[in-house]
Amino acid sequence: MQDLVKLVKESGFDGVEFPLREGFQLEPANAEKGLPKLASYFADHGLRIFSVASQTDERIFSACAEAGVSSIRIMPAISHEEGYLQSVANLRKNLEEVSLLSEKYGVKVGIQQHYGDFVPDSSGLKHLLQGLNPNHVGAVWDCSHDALAGQQPEFGLDIVWSYLHMVNLKNVFYTRTNGPEAEQAQWERHFTSGRQGMASWKRVADYLKKGKYEGVICLTAEYTAEAEVDRLIREDIRYAKSLFQSQ
Repeated sequence: MQDLVKLVKESGFDGVEFPLREGFQLEPANAEKGLPKLASYFADHGLRIFSVASQTDERIFSACAEAGVSSIRIMPAISHEEGYLQSVANLRKNLEEVSLLSEKYGVKVGIQQHYGDFVPDSSGLKHLLQGLNPNHVGAVWDCSHDALAGQQPEFGLDIVWSYLHMVNLKNVFYTRTNGPEAEQAQWERHFTSGRQGMASWKRVADYLKKGKYEGVICLTAEYTAEAEVDRLIREDIRYAKSLFQSQ
């Protein structure tokens, strides 16, 4: 944990989203005792835990409330067996129940879009969240996943603006993994630095500044070149700050 705190501080971040998941430094089963201690450790070094990537069990809400962590980020899955629309109907019912825990503990739930078997883009997020209380459930808008879906950043942000809770900055592009002589094209997603992908961080920053957005902006440090993470995240935080400091 010492190394993580050192990296976060030296890179110029104000805090972190902590992965409160199985296999990480702190797991959900130990959240109620461990998360307040972890948050206190970060605070002693001038840092905050802005959110946890976790699940919506009541003990996670309780732990977050005790630790002063205001947000739980989740990515609800879409079931192939149920189909998209039925999955969304089931997710909405669950989120209505989760909203009661959010109200009880004062901890908000952020829903993020994601490629694959999840709600894929900003339009899907708005469809899922429409009618729910934005004080309890909000949108975690990820610029790279909207870019993968072909969405313009200004449109995507406008769609979820009334529910916007957190913004994820990372970047990505598609790369073909086989040649044109193949019977079927195959593609992969390559997560890259902020300047190099399909999502324009400048356009995102311009829209957020125009709208006077004051919420959390999270750089997720997701890179296909995993060995270069420390270098790339330092470059990206400098780039992001330059965009938000410019007029």
